[in-house]
Amino acid sequence: MKLRKIGILSRDQAQTRAVQEAQALFGQRQIGVCLLGGQGEAPGDLDMVMAMGGDGTVLKALELFPRCPVLAINLGTVGFLTAGDRKDLAQIITFLLEGRFLISERLVLQCRYPGGEVRAINEVIVRTSNRLIFTDVFVNDTMIRTYRGDGVVVGTPTGSTAFLLSAGAPIVMPDVRCMILNGINEYTFTSRSLILTPESRIRLRISPQTREPYVYMTVDGRQMGPLSPGQELHICQSDMTARLIYLHPNYFFHNLSSKLSW
Repeated sequence: MKLRKIGILSRDQAQTRAVQEAQALFGQRQIGVCLLGGQGEAPGDLDMVMAMGGDGTVLKALELFPRCPVLAINLGTVGFLTAGDRKDLAQIITFLLEGRFLISERLVLQCRYPGGEVRAINEVIVRTSNRLIFTDVFVNDTMIRTYRGDGVVVGTPTGSTAFLLSAGAPIVMPDVRCMILNGINEYTFTSRSLILTPESRIRLRISPQTREPYVYMTVDGRQMGPLSPGQELHICQSDMTARLIYLHPNYFFHNLSSKLSW
């Protein structure tokens, strides 16, 4: 990948000094820089997007600029998806110019719901605030079971270190192509995660047994609007992938150790 022009997306205006530092470092190497807004507008000739913030900023960059590889610089607290910290910015840029990096291609979910369609890099969640939700789950048009609990999450290997981690699901290496189905605080002793092939078609139906009139749907932490009993979500693998830049082959286990104290 030849770097001629990159875009920089920062978490907020508080990151101005970090952005200016990155601009100066790229400018010294005759690489053009474009500051990106949060609405997805960007020149078509970008070679890369640099996301400066935490994991939320990384997800936003992947959502807004799906055709560009994203290099994430951690300015947040955990930053599991990030490739390095601000203090190492000069070295990171040197590694990029020397070709000492890899691009991790991540599976992305496509979700169709009553309000439209949306992509998910981490997960799709349906849940209620304080009552049991009954969710009928279909895989490839076959009903497999009804989840009773606080909700259901369908996630990716990337999302296995996000919300799924707190829900007790397994950690999955990002190179694995699969989808993860997991209940949230299920009202049963037999709760188990289910690993599905990437070709699987998942349908979640909010069962009429659900007494809560509004069920919340969130995608990568963003609330997409309420669902009502009887409504459905259709989830499958997206045609697009999420492309993240890393500098070391063992970045995943390094981040497990340094970010999650594994």
